[in-house]
Amino acid sequence: MREMLRLFLSVVIFSALAGGLLTALQNSTKDRIEYQQLLFVKGPAIMEILDGCTNDPLIDRFKLQDGETERSFFIGKFEGKPDTVAFETYGGGFGGDIGVMVAVNVETDKIVGIGVTTHSETPGIGSRAKTDKAFSRQFQGLDIAQTFKVKSDGGKVDAISGATVSSKGVATAVDAAGQIYQRLKSEIVKKMQA
Repeated sequence: MREMLRLFLSVVIFSALAGGLLTALQNSTKDRIEYQQLLFVKGPAIMEILDGCTNDPLIDRFKLQDGETERSFFIGKFEGKPDTVAFETYGGGFGGDIGVMVAVNVETDKIVGIGVTTHSETPGIGSRAKTDKAFSRQFQGLDIAQTFKVKSDGGKVDAISGATVSSKGVATAVDAAGQIYQRLKSEIVKKMQA
């Protein structure tokens, strides 16, 4: 009986130590892992839509609470002035959620650019939502407060031929970005000026 108790205590102590070490390791590498995910997953879209900014938006970022969701915002400085913010939203595509990074000029409330960050769309068809520059350019200069829909749904967005569902997903994500932006604009501006 004593032997079983000793074995049980050894397992409990070993488990507690291993769990503690894993937690400490996770906490100590959390920021670095987040930066690496930003750099390789979201970073290319951020750098593309904030092309020409004089800072590193992956470093100049902040988080805001939006209801139950914590959102990351990336600041773009142009001519030495922080006037553009980029953030990610999602819309449903053919293969699942499509992540879309949307950059907005906070002085004009106009879209500077959009870029697809993540998707599970069909290669060569729906995946063109990420690579088709003509598709993403049609959002540039539009007021973020307007409603975004593809033409087949009564909107103004030209869908990618053969990829209507993917196009709708991107339009839905940009529309969601407008709602988030309007809801959090005062907090966004405050954080950008800090």
